[in-house]
Amino acid sequence: MFWTLELASYLEDAPWPATKDELIDYAIRSGAPIEVVENLQELEDEGEIYEGIEDIWPDYPSQDDFFFNEDEY
Repeated sequence: MFWTLELASYLEDAPWPATKDELIDYAIRSGAPIEVVENLQELEDEGEIYEGIEDIWPDYPSQDDFFFNEDEY
């Protein structure tokens, strides 16, 4: 499983919280690249509910990881 910011961005508007099957369905319906669907299919399916992309990709950068001041823009 290999995530990039571009691939993860296709799940930003996903209906969180969601199960693995719901995320796969969303990715297919939203026209995400096949790599996103393949990454989701590689997740272990234990009936787990994912609260956000951070549950799938723990290294997903948050707003705190970017070094700019939002007030300046």
